[in-house]
Amino acid sequence: MQIFISLQYFYFIEKLLVLLQDGRKLLGILRSFDQFANAVLEGACERVIVGDLYCDIPLGLYVIRGENVVLIGEQDLEREELPPHLTRVSGVEIKRAQKAETDATDLKGTMRKRMEFLDLD
Repeated sequence: MQIFISLQYFYFIEKLLVLLQDGRKLLGILRSFDQFANAVLEGACERVIVGDLYCDIPLGLYVIRGENVVLIGEQDLEREELPPHLTRVSGVEIKRAQKAETDATDLKGTMRKRMEFLDLD
Protein backbone atom coordinates (compact mmCIF):
# COMPACT_ATOMS: atom_id res chain seq x y z
CA MET A 1 0.00 0.00 0.00
CA GLN A 2 2.90 2.36 0.70
CA ILE A 3 4.06 2.15 -2.95
CA PHE A 4 0.61 3.20 -4.24
CA ILE A 5 0.47 6.19 -1.91
CA SER A 6 3.93 7.41 -2.90
CA LEU A 7 3.10 7.06 -6.63
CA GLN A 8 -0.16 8.87 -6.08
CA TYR A 9 1.66 11.70 -4.28
CA PHE A 10 4.20 11.89 -7.10
CA TYR A 11 1.50 12.54 -9.69
CA PHE A 12 -0.20 15.17 -7.54
CA ILE A 13 2.83 17.44 -7.76
CA GLU A 14 3.46 17.01 -11.50
CA LYS A 15 2.13 19.07 -14.36
CA LEU A 16 -0.04 17.02 -16.71
CA LEU A 17 -1.40 17.30 -20.23
CA VAL A 18 -4.96 16.04 -20.71
CA LEU A 19 -6.31 15.46 -24.23
CA LEU A 20 -10.11 15.55 -24.47
CA GLN A 21 -12.42 13.90 -27.02
CA ASP A 22 -13.27 17.23 -28.65
CA GLY A 23 -9.56 17.84 -29.33
CA ARG A 24 -8.92 20.36 -26.57
CA LYS A 25 -5.62 20.15 -24.71
CA LEU A 26 -5.60 21.07 -21.03
CA LEU A 27 -2.52 21.64 -18.87
CA GLY A 28 -2.49 21.73 -15.09
CA ILE A 29 -1.53 20.12 -11.83
CA LEU A 30 -3.53 17.00 -10.96
CA ARG A 31 -5.23 17.41 -7.58
CA SER A 32 -7.73 14.55 -7.57
CA PHE A 33 -9.02 11.67 -9.68
CA ASP A 34 -11.21 8.60 -9.35
CA GLN A 35 -11.74 5.20 -10.97
CA PHE A 36 -13.81 6.74 -13.79
CA ALA A 37 -10.95 9.10 -14.81
CA ASN A 38 -12.83 12.12 -13.47
CA ALA A 39 -10.08 14.57 -12.58
CA VAL A 40 -9.50 17.95 -10.98
CA LEU A 41 -6.73 20.17 -12.37
CA GLU A 42 -5.40 23.14 -10.43
CA GLY A 43 -4.00 26.11 -12.33
CA ALA A 44 -5.44 24.66 -15.53
CA CYS A 45 -5.13 26.31 -18.90
CA GLU A 46 -6.30 25.33 -22.37
CA ARG A 47 -3.55 25.28 -24.97
CA VAL A 48 -4.91 26.33 -28.36
CA ILE A 49 -2.66 25.78 -31.39
CA VAL A 50 -3.55 27.13 -34.83
CA GLY A 51 -0.86 26.78 -37.49
CA ASP A 52 2.30 28.32 -36.01
CA LEU A 53 0.41 30.27 -33.34
CA TYR A 54 -0.49 29.18 -29.84
CA CYS A 55 -2.12 30.59 -26.74
CA ASP A 56 -2.63 29.31 -23.20
CA ILE A 57 -6.07 30.37 -22.00
CA PRO A 58 -6.20 30.28 -18.17
CA LEU A 59 -9.08 28.28 -16.67
CA GLY A 60 -8.16 28.08 -12.96
CA LEU A 61 -9.49 25.08 -11.02
CA TYR A 62 -11.03 22.74 -13.62
CA VAL A 63 -13.11 19.58 -13.21
CA ILE A 64 -12.94 17.08 -16.09
CA ARG A 65 -15.52 14.37 -16.59
CA GLY A 66 -13.82 11.03 -17.18
CA GLU A 67 -15.81 10.07 -20.27
CA ASN A 68 -14.26 13.03 -22.11
CA VAL A 69 -10.65 12.04 -21.38
CA VAL A 70 -8.68 10.46 -24.22
CA LEU A 71 -5.17 10.72 -22.81
CA ILE A 72 -3.42 11.91 -19.66
CA GLY A 73 0.32 12.42 -19.83
CA GLU A 74 2.99 13.79 -17.54
CA GLN A 75 4.95 16.79 -18.81
CA ASP A 76 8.73 16.66 -18.61
CA LEU A 77 9.65 19.94 -16.95
CA GLU A 78 13.33 19.62 -17.94
CA ARG A 79 12.54 19.66 -21.67
CA GLU A 80 11.21 22.61 -23.62
CA GLU A 81 7.43 22.36 -23.89
CA LEU A 82 6.93 23.57 -27.44
CA PRO A 83 8.85 23.50 -30.71
CA PRO A 84 10.72 26.76 -31.38
CA HIS A 85 8.69 27.62 -34.51
CA LEU A 86 5.49 28.25 -32.51
CA THR A 87 4.70 31.87 -31.64
CA ARG A 88 2.74 32.84 -28.52
CA VAL A 89 -0.16 35.23 -29.20
CA SER A 90 -3.04 36.72 -27.20
CA GLY A 91 -6.42 35.07 -26.72
CA VAL A 92 -8.09 37.51 -29.14
CA GLU A 93 -5.58 36.73 -31.89
CA ILE A 94 -5.88 32.97 -31.46
CA LYS A 95 -9.70 33.18 -31.62
CA ARG A 96 -9.38 35.19 -34.84
CA ALA A 97 -7.00 32.55 -36.27
CA GLN A 98 -9.39 29.74 -35.23
CA LYS A 99 -12.28 31.48 -36.98
CA ALA A 100 -10.24 31.97 -40.15
CA GLU A 101 -9.23 28.30 -40.12
CA THR A 102 -12.84 27.19 -39.57
CA ASP A 103 -14.09 29.45 -42.39
CA ALA A 104 -11.44 28.07 -44.76
CA THR A 105 -12.42 24.48 -43.88
CA ASP A 106 -16.12 25.27 -44.40
CA LEU A 107 -15.39 26.89 -47.77
CA LYS A 108 -13.38 23.87 -48.87
CA GLY A 109 -16.29 21.59 -47.90
CA THR A 110 -18.87 23.65 -49.80
CA MET A 111 -16.62 23.78 -52.88
CA ARG A 112 -16.26 20.00 -52.77
CA LYS A 113 -20.06 19.61 -52.64
CA ARG A 114 -20.49 21.95 -55.62
CA MET A 115 -17.97 19.94 -57.65
CA GLU A 116 -19.47 16.50 -56.86
CA PHE A 117 -21.69 16.59 -59.90
CA LEU A 118 -18.64 16.58 -62.20
CA ASP A 119 -17.74 13.04 -61.08
CA LEU A 120 -14.03 13.41 -61.79
CA ASP A 121 -13.23 9.80 -60.80
